[in-house]
Amino acid sequence: MLSTTPSELARNLLVILVLSLLMIGTLWVLLPFLPAFIWAVTIVASTWPLLVGLQKRLWGKRWLATTVMIIGMLIIVVAPLSAAIGTLIGHASDISEQVHAFGQRGLPMPPDWLARLPVIGQRASEEWQTLAAAGPDGLVAKIQPYAAKAASWGFAKLGSIGLLVVHLGLTLIISGILFMQGERAARALIRMARRLGGDRGEESVRLAGMSIRAVALGIVVTAVTQSLLGGLGLWLTGVPLPGFLTALMLVLCIAQIGPFPVLLSSVAWLYWQDSPTLATLLLVLSVFIGMLDNVMRPMLIRRGADLPMTLILAGVLGGMLTFGIVGLFVGPVILAVTYTLLTAWINEGLNRPPLAPSGAPSSSSSSSSAAATAATAVPVTPGKSSDDDASGTDAVAKAPTTGMRPGDPRS
Repeated sequence: MLSTTPSELARNLLVILVLSLLMIGTLWVLLPFLPAFIWAVTIVASTWPLLVGLQKRLWGKRWLATTVMIIGMLIIVVAPLSAAIGTLIGHASDISEQVHAFGQRGLPMPPDWLARLPVIGQRASEEWQTLAAAGPDGLVAKIQPYAAKAASWGFAKLGSIGLLVVHLGLTLIISGILFMQGERAARALIRMARRLGGDRGEESVRLAGMSIRAVALGIVVTAVTQSLLGGLGLWLTGVPLPGFLTALMLVLCIAQIGPFPVLLSSVAWLYWQDSPTLATLLLVLSVFIGMLDNVMRPMLIRRGADLPMTLILAGVLGGMLTFGIVGLFVGPVILAVTYTLLTAWINEGLNRPPLAPSGAPSSSSSSSSAAATAATAVPVTPGKSSDDDASGTDAVAKAPTTGMRPGDPRS
């Protein structure tokens, strides 16, 4: 048994302490870049097959394929924001006129169908009548506290736009580096995982990449499906600006907010325009579209990563609640790796042969004893000449010496 001297133990503890401090310091230095790095890894792992396909079509030029991918990312991020800002600027005068007219006219009397709604209809109609009877001044006084809170929240969010732009720039830069050096980074990560956990470590890294790609596929495909169905519903019911609202729904669905803010606002607008039939139709369609992601997204993720459905749902929901939007990818990866390692560890324990009871001979000793007994049991037949067949000669030659002396009657 190896023994460790006090000096060697102190040296090992000192090495572990220094390495731990270095790792903590490295993480502390890289902490401001951690969100951008996580997003970059997620984007690169999700779109790597697309990059490889582009590289094949662009004469094998990796830098050209990387440039196309970065430009595509910019278009995906900037195009909806530009469309939203352009639409608001183009309709700024109309919005101002509507707000000014609403402030002068006040709230009209509620429509008749509102009181007939189940559960909340009667109370909603009474509150509406109270606000309408108060006139423009009473309505402003009622809304003012909520408007002040909404304005303060909006200004607070505006202050984080600069930080968002910085993180977006860092994400694009890190994504470009990983696109160019993806194979080298993957090999280094696999080597480190193999050094830490052997074959299990390498399997965990590959499973993490599959999980990220599966979650990205589920989120993007579900968001596109929901936004297209929502845009079709808006167009059929005659809601204005269906294209802009469809793009806005796509952004909200990718951000895991969902299409409900746009669809329910459109339903309220249709009710306001005294179109209860179209509004009710859009409301039913909105409920169907809003609940679609609860079924479609887990199914798509399940096809990309061979994991239990319960584990996928727990990873997606728990990750989002814990880490925000990026938790949609981090949560399933953590649970997938943990599940794989735990399952392999349990199966390894089940596949081990059971221990022999104390005092019982082992299988190796039993087999040795059986072989020795079989060898000593080979008979020696007297009177056989050297001209006998080969099998008899071989059998006698392989038999052990019996200790017979000259002159023994048996010889």
